Amino acid sequence: MKKNHIGTVENIQEINKNVYSIEFSSPTLEKISAGEYVSILCDGLTLRRPFSVANFENNTTTVLFKKRGGGTEYISNLKIGDKIEFSAPLGNTFTIENKKTLLIGAGIGVAPLFYLEKKLNEIGAETFFAAGFLSESDIIEHDFDFVSTDDGSNGNKGSICDYLEQIIEEFKPEKIVSCAPHPVLKFVAQTAQKHKIPCEVAMEKVMACGIGVCRGCVISLKKDGKTQNATVCKDGPVFNGEEVVW
Repeated sequence: MKKNHIGTVENIQEINKNVYSIEFSSPTLEKISAGEYVSILCDGLTLRRPFSVANFENNTTTVLFKKRGGGTEYISNLKIGDKIEFSAPLGNTFTIENKKTLLIGAGIGVAPLFYLEKKLNEIGAETFFAAGFLSESDIIEHDFDFVSTDDGSNGNKGSICDYLEQIIEEFKPEKIVSCAPHPVLKFVAQTAQKHKIPCEVAMEKVMACGIGVCRGCVISLKKDGKTQNATVCKDGPVFNGEEVVW
């Protein structure tokens, strides 16, 4: 159940250009599941800023974020020992099941897949983690199974979408999970449907209120032959890729 917490910054560092990792502990947050997110209060701003969880262990939450505006600028300037107010857990979760799972991340979208990969490995599920970035300087350090860069400066040249068919053919996944910008999610979901592979997608949207009231993050789903609206912040961020109206 959602609750407000006060955390203490344990570590913060710039891991590559304008991308930061922050770890903050709070004794009142005892559990958060893969797929759920936190929303951080930023000084001087009314609306909290939502971030997916890259790891959670021993009451400590790890978040990766890209510095884009006033909120992320504020967080990037926090120091070890500073207090941080946040709401958690928010949203729904990935389905944790012992299936051969292909993880597809692009850019900062790899973050929630880090935590999912950890949870899947804990139950013995076989995973294959493929990630796409614009350039070598954008790569977030991790033991990926496959890397592509748009400019070919590291790994395979081109979009991660260019290699999806090849990866499916070689890994033969029983399930696909993706978090990435909308065009990549759309391609992954449609490719998974073509191959009749179950697919979960973690949607990236600007989420203002976090409780489904402001309707700023509405998407359309098709269920039982009908189209209906859903909010990414409350009904998601994880959805069945086949149900999303792309």
